[in-house]
Amino acid sequence: MSTTTSQIAPPRRSRLSGLLRARELPVSIALIALVGLTYAANPLFLSPQGTKDLLLNATIMIILAAGQTLVIITRNIDLSVGSILGLVAFGTGSLFANVEGIPIWAVFAIGIVFGAVLGAVNGLLVTLAGVPALVITLGTLYIFRGVNNWWAGGTQYFADDRPDAFGGLAVDTLFGFPIITLIAIVVVVVLAVALAGTRAGRDLYAIGSDPAAARLFGIAIGRRVFFAFLANGMLAGLAGVLYAARFNSVGATTGTGMELNVVAAAVVGGVAIFGGSGSVVGAGLGALLLTTITGALTALRVDKFWQQAIVGVLILTAILIDRVASIRTARRLKTGAASEEKK
Repeated sequence: MSTTTSQIAPPRRSRLSGLLRARELPVSIALIALVGLTYAANPLFLSPQGTKDLLLNATIMIILAAGQTLVIITRNIDLSVGSILGLVAFGTGSLFANVEGIPIWAVFAIGIVFGAVLGAVNGLLVTLAGVPALVITLGTLYIFRGVNNWWAGGTQYFADDRPDAFGGLAVDTLFGFPIITLIAIVVVVVLAVALAGTRAGRDLYAIGSDPAAARLFGIAIGRRVFFAFLANGMLAGLAGVLYAARFNSVGATTGTGMELNVVAAAVVGGVAIFGGSGSVVGAGLGALLLTTITGALTALRVDKFWQQAIVGVLILTAILIDRVASIRTARRLKTGAASEEKK
C-alpha cells in the first residue's frame, strides 16, 4: 500500500506545482479579488445588467487579444488591429445600408475575409521585407486608418441602419451570456486547442522561443509567421463585425487607440512580450481584467486619469514579472546543465 501511495503522490504534487506556476493564475486571482472588492463597495456592480455590461465590454477585446497572442508568441506585434477593426466595422455598416436584404452570415464572411486580406498585407510585409513587425504595423496602422478616413469621411452608420436580428447579437442572451460573448469564448477555446494540440501551434511557440533553433529543426518560420498575421487579421475582422453589432454607430474614428489596449491585455494575461510563451486563455483573462478594472473604477467613481495610470502600472508589472521569470528559468536550466556535466 505504501509503495502504491509513493508512486501516485509525485504526479499529484507535479500537477499542483504546475497549477501554481500557471501564468493565468495571478490574473484569475486579481480578477476575482477586484470583482469581490467592488461588489462589497457597490452591490449594483454585479446586478444582472451590470454583469451583462461587463461581459459585453470585454467581448471585443477578448477576440482581439486572442489574435494578438498568435503574433506576440512569434516575437512579433501587430499595432494595426484597431485600424483593421475600424475598416471592417465601417464596411459592415456600409453593407447593411447599401445592400438590401444581405444575409447576416454573408456580412460575417465578408468582414472576416476583409480582415484576413489586411492581416495578409502585414504578414507579407513582415516576412518578405525582413523589417521588424513593430515598424511595419505602425505604418499600416496609419495607412489603414487613412483609408478609413477617406472612405468614411463624415459618414456614420447607426443602429437603425442594421437589421434588428444583427443588433440582437449584443442584446440577446443564451445560458445567461450575450451571444457575442459566447462567440468570443468559442474563439478562445478553438485557438487554445489549436495552439496546444497541433503542430502549427507548437511551431509558433518554437519560433518565439528560439528562431535559430526552429529554423534548424526545419520549421518554415516565414510561413508560420505569415499565417499568424493572417489569423490575427481574420479575428480583427470578426471583432469589427461584432463591434458594429455592439455599438450604436460606426465611422471614421472607430477603433482608434484600441491597439495599445489589446497589447496590454495580452501582456497582462501572461503572454511574454519577448515571445515563446503565453496562452489565448490568459490573454482573454487579461482583456476581461482590464475592462473590469475600468468598470470597477467607474462604479467607484474614480477619476479616469487614475484608471489609465492603473492600467499602465499593470502592464509594467506584467513585463517585469515575465522578465524575472525568464531569468529564473534560464538560471535553472543552466544549473541543471552544469549538474549533468558533473555526472
